Amino acid sequence: MKSMIRLRMSTADAHYGGNLVDGARMLQLFGDVATELLIRNDGDEGLFVAYDKVEFKAPVYAGDYIEAVGEITNVGNSSRKMVFEARKVIIPRPDISDSACDVLEEPVVVCRAEGTCVVPKDKQRK
Repeated sequence: MKSMIRLRMSTADAHYGGNLVDGARMLQLFGDVATELLIRNDGDEGLFVAYDKVEFKAPVYAGDYIEAVGEITNVGNSSRKMVFEARKVIIPRPDISDSACDVLEEPVVVCRAEGTCVVPKDKQRK
């Protein structure tokens, strides 16, 4: 089972000079993807208990469109192992004009992660 969300990073997401977005924002997106996966799989939001691995691969800036995808890779009694990837799919082009953007031919992977979520047995509905 897979889930995907896509959204534009805003200036409110920019935390550092040059409109650089904090890497933690990608983890927040992965949390939202994980929640949807758990709802679809178990009928409950569950809890994110740990990231086993996080790799930041490329910078993200305000104005970038990010696509965050996740997939359940293993289902235990109450644990759900997941993998995530965030990709930059559209970038602003202020060098052309204030409103110009380019759709990237090849998305740029900006973050990858693996994690574990738990849905207590008494809350599983599927």
